[in-house]
Amino acid sequence: MDARLPRLLLLAHGSRDPRHAATMTALADRARALRPDLTVRVGYLDHCAPRIPRALEQLAQADEAPVVAVPLLLARAYHAKTDIPGVLRGAAARLPRLTVHQADVLGPSPLLLRALERRLAEAGVRPAADTGVILAAAGSSDPAANAATRALAAAWQRSAGWGGVAVAHASAAPPHLADAAEALRAQGLRHLAVAPYLLAPGLLPDRITAQAATAGITAVAAPLGASPDLAELVVQRYDEALTTAALASGDRALPLGA
Repeated sequence: MDARLPRLLLLAHGSRDPRHAATMTALADRARALRPDLTVRVGYLDHCAPRIPRALEQLAQADEAPVVAVPLLLARAYHAKTDIPGVLRGAAARLPRLTVHQADVLGPSPLLLRALERRLAEAGVRPAADTGVILAAAGSSDPAANAATRALAAAWQRSAGWGGVAVAHASAAPPHLADAAEALRAQGLRHLAVAPYLLAPGLLPDRITAQAATAGITAVAAPLGASPDLAELVVQRYDEALTTAALASGDRALPLGA
């Protein structure tokens, strides 16, 4: 571990479900294994400890090396556009000697598609022309975030050779999983599987599994979790943030939320 390198802080949403924090810890461990020279920590927006401001305080107390904050979010929706920049700005005001570079969210990325295929393979499902996949995301009130999920689904169908890929939302925002299943079956696809486009076990993945059972679908992959692909993507976002910071402003921090 090199104390001179910027530290890596993973920004997680947090959950009352203990499986969430366990998954984030495992992801941090995988990222650390990829880059043993880095200090890697996790901070949470809600529910779990340490919260993001406290995690930054702990890093500031350790030394004055910069921090790269990587949001563990799959799309640029409310948390990415509002919550996290606001929390980081507040922490920066309290810790003026700490430099923080905010990285981009995780999606979209080919590494996420690789992680989805890894989880489906673990469930016994591989790309095939007679198989339809439901990409089950959380869903958002932000139309741009939902559009990004649809674009990812279309790219996945083209690149992997699935018979069809339909998007469903586990939240109140349509389309729902039953609608996606009906649409794929209307295309003549008799073999269906569900790929949760979510990071960790919890309420929404459990809801997706229950909805899949109601729709008569037994092949349900696990959430993305602490997959090697996700760890690689986290480190990639870390490196990209540092490159952007160097090109934009030398040794100065990026404007938070940029």
